[in-house]
Amino acid sequence: MDLKGKTALITGGAHRVGKAITLALAKEGMNVVINYRSSDRQAVETAREAAALGVGTLAIQADISNLDQVEQMVRQAKEKFGGVDVFVNSASPFIKTPLPTNDYTQWHSVINTMINGSFYCANTVAKLMLERGEGAMVFIVDLSALEPWPNFAAHSVSKAAMLALSRQLALELAPAVRVNAIAPGPVLPPSDYSEQKIKRTAQKTLLNRWGTADDVAQTVVFLAKSDYITGDLIAVDGGERFGHRKREEG
Repeated sequence: MDLKGKTALITGGAHRVGKAITLALAKEGMNVVINYRSSDRQAVETAREAAALGVGTLAIQADISNLDQVEQMVRQAKEKFGGVDVFVNSASPFIKTPLPTNDYTQWHSVINTMINGSFYCANTVAKLMLERGEGAMVFIVDLSALEPWPNFAAHSVSKAAMLALSRQLALELAPAVRVNAIAPGPVLPPSDYSEQKIKRTAQKTLLNRWGTADDVAQTVVFLAKSDYITGDLIAVDGGERFGHRKREEG
């Protein structure tokens, strides 16, 4: 797909990895629709930076776990830009949910955003893409889609579901719409990581270092452009998934 002049919708596109994706697509000449839930200031700043690259921008506050808000967001995108050509599903609350639990609030919050929200957005956007006869979707998952993470049950289950959804959509929407997933490794340390944990995490990768948000963003651009890749998963993790094999077998 030639991205110049087309439109991308990025959920969670106002900050961190989502912002890097937004700006990378803007550099390719795409108009960008920046979805956010509570990051008002960051959304305004990201839209300003994207606009400086000479593309159209639209920042929309919407809780993607709410179907009505998703449908309104997509309507706004269509009204301003005529449709959506690339959808990037990057919204991802990172909340601990250890098991067992007696408090289901956090579980529902994570599940509703990442599973229901992913489905609501993709399903709504797919209709526009099929009307145009072309489109690309990229789901941002992580290695928890492939393995359980301690104390992050809802996150791991949701990422696995997002990966499965991306493959299901690739099947259902072919040949017009291509759908792929990206599993980033350590690219941006969470604010609560100590220096020791940052160093320890780097050592878990084969490359012994952290990546960058732009490493993920450039992979999004690659998948949006690549017309013969669909239903796939690309790990952008510095080899973290094999890092535990650096020292011993078995």
